[in-house]
Amino acid sequence: MQATMIDGVVEALRIGVGFLWTAAWAIIMGLTITSLVQVYVSKERMADVLGDGDLTGLTKATAFGAASSGCSFGAVAIGKGLFKKGAHAVNFLAFMFASTNLIVELGLMILILLGWEFLVAELLGGLILIAVMAVIVHFTLPETLFDEVRTTLNERDRASGATEDPTCGMEGTDEYTLTTDGGETLQFCSEGCMETYLQTTSSRGGWREELLSWGGWYKIGNQYRKEWSMIWKDVIAGFLVSGFVIVFVPQWVWNTLFVQGDGLLVTAENAIMGVAIAVVSFVGSMGNVPFAVALWGGGISFAGVIAFVYADLITIPVLNVYRKYYGWKVMLYILGVFFVTMAFTGFFMELLFDAFGIVPDLAGGETATEQTYFQLNYTFYLNLIAFALSGFLLYVYRRGLGAPGQYRDPVCGMRTDEAGSSASHEGMTYYFCSQTCRDAFDSNPGAYATGHPMVMEGHDH
Repeated sequence: MQATMIDGVVEALRIGVGFLWTAAWAIIMGLTITSLVQVYVSKERMADVLGDGDLTGLTKATAFGAASSGCSFGAVAIGKGLFKKGAHAVNFLAFMFASTNLIVELGLMILILLGWEFLVAELLGGLILIAVMAVIVHFTLPETLFDEVRTTLNERDRASGATEDPTCGMEGTDEYTLTTDGGETLQFCSEGCMETYLQTTSSRGGWREELLSWGGWYKIGNQYRKEWSMIWKDVIAGFLVSGFVIVFVPQWVWNTLFVQGDGLLVTAENAIMGVAIAVVSFVGSMGNVPFAVALWGGGISFAGVIAFVYADLITIPVLNVYRKYYGWKVMLYILGVFFVTMAFTGFFMELLFDAFGIVPDLAGGETATEQTYFQLNYTFYLNLIAFALSGFLLYVYRRGLGAPGQYRDPVCGMRTDEAGSSASHEGMTYYFCSQTCRDAFDSNPGAYATGHPMVMEGHDH
């Protein structure tokens, strides 16, 4: 008995780690692309354009969300900031849906672990989720309650001294604080965000110049680090849990929870149960994808699995965050709207895919226990490239925070010292992190000269 249990644990770990190995390159590449978008795609002040609950505001909220973080908690925190500043309820909810369902890294992981049919269902379903949610909110939104909660939220944050990080929108802390030339006090969530803000306000270079400088890559590395910091626990938990679910949960459990057979009622029950399992699974963000693989391997219908994937915004830990932010009434309203939206969309996607004859069939494929995960194949080489890229980004992040000297490159904002390239303009000497930045300055010194080449006093770290 003991040997059997140990063998089961070893097999569960093999499957969980194997899933992680299979999807590692996709996660890393996806997060890198997300980081590039976050750093270099110019965004308007989101709250200013999300104030109206019309189609334009909904479209912009979806686009902003798709270019944002893949972390459930990060999406909720940014959504709170948008709501506080006046974003309409339907728009900040749409932002959260898009930022957890329409992002690159999630799509790549679904493609690798579940197949192209689930990827199409995720992307198309993400848009349908937002449309269905918008219709439900339009007819049911208790606007007076949301206005009262917005007022209370702002008053509570002012009373507690809570401030928003101007770099990422998360909550700032007293540990990372600076005062601008205009006398405004800003707080940041981390040293990296504060450094990025100082770089941005000090630099005037375009994205091409920055991509050829240490300063520009520092910003990407910093964003990449932040993306990982928000999701790594969910990702690892999801992969490990999936292995144990596949090995230790007997088939009769799935047959009991998910009704077997054909028909609209069976599809509807499976979609509802998929969302319900997600609520109590405690696995959010991208960690629910490997868990979905376990459900799919257990014979759960397409509707149930895709509905489960949609539902990372209403896991119990995330619901608790809603409660802390907005109170019980709004939390229950969000739960109700999201639950109905996710279950209906999962139900609808199976009907749609069935009509086109593209519902995937698990029969005939290798099960998770039959697969060989660690081989000298394309996954191995893609992972080598991805790990090298990840190491490079983390290196330039550390190099950025540890850069010596008291000067700032006027092109990219990177900290540097007198050992680097330098140039003089109107009696002021400027130092550069790279020859590329020096060349950009030489071509048009008036565009970059600030008269303040020193690092802000007290913030050289």
